[in-house]
Amino acid sequence: MKLKSILSHLKLMLNRVIYSTREREDLTLVEFNIEGGVLDVSELEEAIRTAPAVNWTKGVCISGRGPVWLYAALTHKYHPAPFIATYEPRMNSCIVVASHTPKYRIGDVIPL
Repeated sequence: MKLKSILSHLKLMLNRVIYSTREREDLTLVEFNIEGGVLDVSELEEAIRTAPAVNWTKGVCISGRGPVWLYAALTHKYHPAPFIATYEPRMNSCIVVASHTPKYRIGDVIPL
C-alpha cells in the first residue's frame, strides 16, 4: 500500500502536459496534449512553468483538450503577447480572446 502511494505521488510530479508549437508570420500556435487525458489541479503550476517560450512580437493561439483553468492560466502566462486566441476546431480558426493591438479585436477570427 505504501509503494502505491509513493508511485501515485511520483506520477503527479511528472509533467504530463506535452507542448508543441507552430510558427506563422502573425502568431505562434501553442498546442498541448495531456497524457492520460485528465489533469489534476495540483499539476497546474508545473504545466504552466513548462509551457514553451514564444516570440513576444507575435500573437499566441492556444489549442488542446483541457480544463478551463489550464486555458486561463496559459492566457495569463502569454498576456504580454500582442493578442491571445484560442483554437476553434469547428472553424479551423483561432478566436481572439484578448488583445493589446488595434489590428486584432476580441472576437476576431483568424483562419489557420
